[in-house]
Amino acid sequence: MVGFRHCSAVRPLTQPIFHDTLIIMNDVAFDCNQVRTRFKEIWGYDDFRPPQGEIIDTLLKSKDALIVMPTGGGKSICFQLPALLKTGLTLVVSPLVALMENQVQELQQRQLPAALLHNEIPRPQRKQTLQALEKQNLRLLYLSPETLLSPPIWEKLSHPQLKINGIILDEAHCLVTWGSTFRPAYRRLGTIRPTLLQYKPPNTKIAIAAFTATADPDAQRIITEVLQLDSPETFINSPYRNNLNLKVKITLSPGCRRHQLLQFIKTQKKQSGLVYVRSRRDSEQLSEWLRSLNYSTAAYHAGLSSQERRYIETQWLQGHLQFVVCTSAFGMGINKADVRWVVHFQAPQLLSDYLQEVGRGGRDGKPTEALTLMSEPTGWLDPTDNQQWQFFTSKLSKQYQQAEKIAKQIPSQGNINAIAQEFPEGEISLALLHSKGQLEWLDPFHYQLLKKSSSLTQSQNTPLQTHSQIKRYLTTKRCRWQFLLNGFGFTQEATGFKCGHCDNCQ
Repeated sequence: MVGFRHCSAVRPLTQPIFHDTLIIMNDVAFDCNQVRTRFKEIWGYDDFRPPQGEIIDTLLKSKDALIVMPTGGGKSICFQLPALLKTGLTLVVSPLVALMENQVQELQQRQLPAALLHNEIPRPQRKQTLQALEKQNLRLLYLSPETLLSPPIWEKLSHPQLKINGIILDEAHCLVTWGSTFRPAYRRLGTIRPTLLQYKPPNTKIAIAAFTATADPDAQRIITEVLQLDSPETFINSPYRNNLNLKVKITLSPGCRRHQLLQFIKTQKKQSGLVYVRSRRDSEQLSEWLRSLNYSTAAYHAGLSSQERRYIETQWLQGHLQFVVCTSAFGMGINKADVRWVVHFQAPQLLSDYLQEVGRGGRDGKPTEALTLMSEPTGWLDPTDNQQWQFFTSKLSKQYQQAEKIAKQIPSQGNINAIAQEFPEGEISLALLHSKGQLEWLDPFHYQLLKKSSSLTQSQNTPLQTHSQIKRYLTTKRCRWQFLLNGFGFTQEATGFKCGHCDNCQ
């Protein structure tokens, strides 16, 4: 893996953005002034923010890349502009329907050749998109990992005459946080490029770029290894945002937790915000209680229909809802600049999820409050957090046990669809085996076992460590931003760092 380019030291905007006057990509020259002109025509900006220019330069040259930029840093433009400048198709692999729909809607409103595929779109729209794909009229096609690997779509993407320039993995941290235990299709993405190239003309080049707002050094390594990135150009931006004021408060009972939330919301007057919970049930119950107190809010989670989710998003974006009580399904790609507060009614399991979610606030650069509520350490008076952790670890343990059983029963080589049909959790089990180095993917649909393990359950350190990391963050007496900088690999920047605006610094 290449050395990380920490972009806190990227050249200022007053200096040239691109390395060369011309960017050569597949024998096509891109004049840098033309690139900027097209950028201004589409988005209306005069020039790029660092490190947007360098990233666009990299993607136009069809190089692999890993990009970690804070939320609100303009990541989508970095891959959308190169895709629109090239001939051929760029695939954007995205985790959530809401995220895909928001980005594609913005592009289509600008009359740009972009579309999306997921299992909720109407049949006529799907047919129209597939026709545009076959005619090579698209430059950007958004789809989930599961849709990408579905046989009908894979067959069309594998057609020798369909030119594919690149694959973008948006919100790439999902590969790490969801890939082994929730969205196992992520673990097969590394086989997409080599398998597609077998169907394409000789000398075809398909670049891969992974974008995320949160990835510590371990996550960066996993993303690079799973995607099989080839000597990637790596851009790593500090997660620090000086307008986010981080606070943690202890709750002594479930009733106290609700009281703390209510008192905080009252201090925010009518300003826009978000309340994060960890389950659909909590989202529904908490929003119902707050509505009974005459707050304009709604529950948002993955169990809602596409139409219901779009309606709530629109109501919130337009200010008809002051805040949304949501699970992690809300937020990625939804761009609202004036979110003045974010409350974690319950803390997430992972530090990366926490940073993602507080990052929904303050995109306009103005001061924003981020409050997290946590049970008192013993859990005797408020067992909420301990119960969530026990549920998490119990579920994880069962998944590892199931993977162990399946590893002993399946052939050394096989087809994932056959395993999924025979075992209810078969696909997740294969993903877990892959994450532990006991299985490799021969292509997106076929596996090969590498070795038999004595016990997978002995390898649960990573999830346990990541949860203890969020616990340490919540209970630290040090500067909270210093803790986050250390946690995401910015140890040099963290040395002696004090933000001056978290609860511990104050």
